[in-house]
Amino acid sequence: MAKRNITYYWGDRNLLIKLGNRTHTRIRALYVVEFLFTTGMATIFLMESMPFKVSFLHLAATTGSTILYLLAAYRFLARIFFTERLMLDQYSLTLVKKTIFSQRVRRYDWRSIGVLHYEGKGRKTDHPLKGKCFDYLGFETQEHLIQSLHHDGNLYFDSTEGRVYFASGVYSWDAEEMVQMMKLYIGNALQLGPEWKEMLQEQEFDD
Repeated sequence: MAKRNITYYWGDRNLLIKLGNRTHTRIRALYVVEFLFTTGMATIFLMESMPFKVSFLHLAATTGSTILYLLAAYRFLARIFFTERLMLDQYSLTLVKKTIFSQRVRRYDWRSIGVLHYEGKGRKTDHPLKGKCFDYLGFETQEHLIQSLHHDGNLYFDSTEGRVYFASGVYSWDAEEMVQMMKLYIGNALQLGPEWKEMLQEQEFDD
């Protein structure tokens, strides 16, 4: 399993929430498979270009294999070392998504942030080969894995820039705690969707 702990750092003027990398083990395994497949194809191209000669065909094969190696390494490392964190202060919410190659920082004024919703894994159509009862052939399981690969986050809000997704891999039991911490810090500036009322009541009942 991927690391599941969310860490909170309370400052005098801000609250920092580190989500880390919460990619599920099965998804990580798919990343490894993709990396091995891509590098395998690159190796085949490279072997086909041997012995190296000064010709267009050999140059194209060598260039293609090099590009595949670089692409495979970039995608694999960017996904494996992806991290996410949130910074809350009196005026704004800042979302930071980071890999070893880049860092994306997006800041949203509380006045421009709409209601916060928990989506979890979005609804989808069933796989056409899914059985009526038990999924013996695993088609439905694969659909969930593919869905997880393209999932941008389990929480979202609407802003002037459009819908913003974040908190990838954060499911209900952690999302409830995280939202409670955010409410403790920022209060009514954070507006919650109707689904949170039921979720938070369920947590209180379980406690």
